[in-house]
Amino acid sequence: MWTPWKKNNPTRIHNSSPDFLCSSFKDIQNLCKEEEPSSQDQKAKDPKKVFHRVRIATSVLRSWNSWNSFSRQPNSPFLEPLNISLPGSEKRIVVYFTSLRVVRKTFEDCRTVRSILRGFRVFVDERDLSMDSGFLEELQEILGSKVQVTLPRVFIGGRYYGGAEEIRQLHETGELKKLIEGFPKVEPGVCEDCGGYRFHLCDQCNGSRKIYLEKGGGFKTCSSCNENGLTRCPTCASLEE
Repeated sequence: MWTPWKKNNPTRIHNSSPDFLCSSFKDIQNLCKEEEPSSQDQKAKDPKKVFHRVRIATSVLRSWNSWNSFSRQPNSPFLEPLNISLPGSEKRIVVYFTSLRVVRKTFEDCRTVRSILRGFRVFVDERDLSMDSGFLEELQEILGSKVQVTLPRVFIGGRYYGGAEEIRQLHETGELKKLIEGFPKVEPGVCEDCGGYRFHLCDQCNGSRKIYLEKGGGFKTCSSCNENGLTRCPTCASLEE
């Protein structure tokens, strides 16, 4: 049988010893005591190894600081290489983007950048990677194999300025307006020939990518269009020159 509970005589523990123990605090002494170093701890406290760890930590911090200072440079494209350029586009604004809605954020970023640039009513050479895979190969060659291809990518005057976040920041600070001053203006609206798509169905194969040669032995792959059976709009191409 259990001993009856006595409310009038609560049990109190009086112990003047510094080694007071209680079930709810039984591990306090073990945490506060200094344990004798084991053989493994002695190896870990080897001065040579400690110095090696400090040296590694210092080098990491220096690399981090230099990387941060690089990303804070006024003309830095925010953690992107500064020496990226697009040959042959010194007098134009080029945007690599996608019109596909597969990834919503990417599509929204591309639409935002295009809307910002179009708001200045300047001609923008828009290169849709979903319409022509050659643009993807072109962009990958420009950025290099070590840089991941994300969209959009903006080049102004042949110089790379980053993606959606960078263009938004430049626009908010007023720097974007200064960068595009002097570029050719265009009338508001879309191209009447292509409807703003910048592409036409190929006149040679009508988009089928196959042409029939009577003297060549039947059907052959059309060499006048891309993999989608499309060719660049001549009206938009004339503005790019």
